[in-house]
Amino acid sequence: MKTYCSPRFFTLAQGIRAALLGAIGSLVMPGQMAAADALPLAAPVALFNGRNLDGWNVYVQNQPAGAKQDIFQISDGVIHVYKNAPDGSPQPFGYLLTSEEHSDYQLTLEYKWGVKKFAPRADADSVRDAGVCYHVRAPDEIWPIGVECQIQEGDTGDVWAIHTQATSHIHPDNMNYWPPDKPGGVEATKGDNPRGYQRFLRSYCYEKEGWNRIVLIVRGDTATYVINGHVANRVTGLKYWDASASQWQPLTKGKILLQAEGAEIFYRNITLQPLAPLPTS
Repeated sequence: MKTYCSPRFFTLAQGIRAALLGAIGSLVMPGQMAAADALPLAAPVALFNGRNLDGWNVYVQNQPAGAKQDIFQISDGVIHVYKNAPDGSPQPFGYLLTSEEHSDYQLTLEYKWGVKKFAPRADADSVRDAGVCYHVRAPDEIWPIGVECQIQEGDTGDVWAIHTQATSHIHPDNMNYWPPDKPGGVEATKGDNPRGYQRFLRSYCYEKEGWNRIVLIVRGDTATYVINGHVANRVTGLKYWDASASQWQPLTKGKILLQAEGAEIFYRNITLQPLAPLPTS
C-alpha cells in the first residue's frame, strides 16, 4: 500500500472483513489454474544467492541511486529488511530491483514478518505491508511502473496495477477474485490513469504465521498468484501507458522488485523458472 500518493491504506479490520467476504464466496484451489500455467518448466535459477545482493539494485526513497544504506541486510541466507532500524523510528521506503528483465516464468519466494514497524506506520492500527512486483519499468521512484502481488497482513495476494492496466474476473457482490470457470462472475478492467493505482482483491487471504510461500506464474500479459498452495488471484491484459504513442501497450516483460514499506520482513528462497513455450498447434 502507498498511502501517501493514493487511497491504498486499509485498517486491519477492513482487511479481515474483505477476507471473510472472500471466504464466503470465493475459495479457489490450485486445480483451477489455467492450463497454460501448468506447462513443464525449465530448471530453476536462484535470483538470490543467500550471500549478497549480486543481481539486484537497491533504491531508497529520497536518496540518490547507489547511495550507501542498510535497509536490506543478509543474515543466515535470508534478506532481512530494516534489520538495524529501531522499532518505531522513521524509516524510508525502498526496494530491491533485479538487474535484468524477465518474461514467461514462475517466480517463487518465501517471506515472514518481523515484529518491528516504523514511522509513519508504527501505530497499533497500522498493518505490516510489503510486496513483490513484476514487469517493472522506469525504476528510481516510489513506486515504479509495474504490477504488484500485495504482501500485507490480511491482504496478501491482492493485485495492485501501479501506473498500469489489468483485467480480472471478480464476483459482483464482494469484488473478490472469482475463477472464470465458476458461474456468477464478471470481467473487470481497471487502470484508466497512467499515474494511478488500481486494486483487485484476492479470493481469500491464505497468509499464515511464520514463513509464507508465494508463487507467481507470469506469462506475457497474464499472471496467476498462488499463496501457500492456493490460487488467490489472476490478471490478464496487462498494459502500460506509452506516452510517445499516446496509448496503452501490452506489458509482457520487466524487472522484479521486492518492497521495503515500513515493516520488518524477511525474504528467502527466491527462484525463477522459465516457462516452457506454449504449443504452436
